[in-house]
Amino acid sequence: MSTFKEIRGTLIKSVSSDPANPEIGEMWYNSSTLSLKGYQTVATTWASGGALNTARGQLFGSGTQTAAIAAGGLSPALSPSTTNLSEEYNGTSWTEGNNLNTARRVAAAAGPQTAAFVTGGFLPPNSNATENYNGTSWTNSGNLGTARRAFAGAGTQTAGLVFGGFVSAASTNSEEYDGSSWTAGNVLNIATVSNAGCGTQTAGFNFSGSNPGGLISQTENYNGTSWTTNPSPQNIGTARYSTAASTAGTQTAALLFGGIPGGNGVTTTERYDGSSWTTTAAMANGRSYMAGAGTSASALAVGGGNGPFLSATEEFTEGFNATKTFTTS
Repeated sequence: MSTFKEIRGTLIKSVSSDPANPEIGEMWYNSSTLSLKGYQTVATTWASGGALNTARGQLFGSGTQTAAIAAGGLSPALSPSTTNLSEEYNGTSWTEGNNLNTARRVAAAAGPQTAAFVTGGFLPPNSNATENYNGTSWTNSGNLGTARRAFAGAGTQTAGLVFGGFVSAASTNSEEYDGSSWTAGNVLNIATVSNAGCGTQTAGFNFSGSNPGGLISQTENYNGTSWTTNPSPQNIGTARYSTAASTAGTQTAALLFGGIPGGNGVTTTERYDGSSWTTTAAMANGRSYMAGAGTSASALAVGGGNGPFLSATEEFTEGFNATKTFTTS
């Protein structure tokens, strides 16, 4: 019988404790735990999560993969079809929460589950209504300066940022939020609608979307004062609109997934590292007009679709290196 050394050219060492800095592919026998172990890469994946209680599209969300919120949206099964429903996710399942004060869809949202905000959207008509969430209920706040829909948000409830969207056409407008009122900020360089974004009020990140000129692949960064268009190596690989993003992401670590074109939406996922976008694991369901949440390493895709609308949730986990136990004595 061949030994591991004869097959792989490496002798499995017997050690009393796991090595501090193992290499990928390294194996050893831990004499203390009487187990054969190895160090390997766990693949990047999308996996099924708990389903929404009410399937819908054009909803909006924020938070993290284990503490997210999804609200509003459109569902022909409801009357009226534009809804004020709000649900919370705990990493396993969705629970009905207190409703929005204003039913709406394609609005902008940001912030953690216990301190989120939502603003704008479509009723119809376009809305300028803003609401703050405290983890239990939604409270009306100061109106957005320019009513609009299909735009992106970033930041927190007391230091928020929104940008782009549809006013009477694709907009370059951006506004800053202090928790109670909105102030006009400097404009985007490229008008965009159905865009995605993340970051903070002083380090915002805008990407994807469309305008009358077509789909937008360029990205822009905000420094708290002005927007700068990033050089072409930082363009997204697959231009699209009505996507979702890691709403808790940053200017140097973001995730973009789904969107149109592509029937009900594409499965394509791209990760940004501050210098370029790289295609990574695809979603199981092609979808658009969905809610997103989480970080670039641990994200959430919720609902969406152009019809039929989905209740499905998918969880993204970036690949990582880990020690695995193969056998125990």
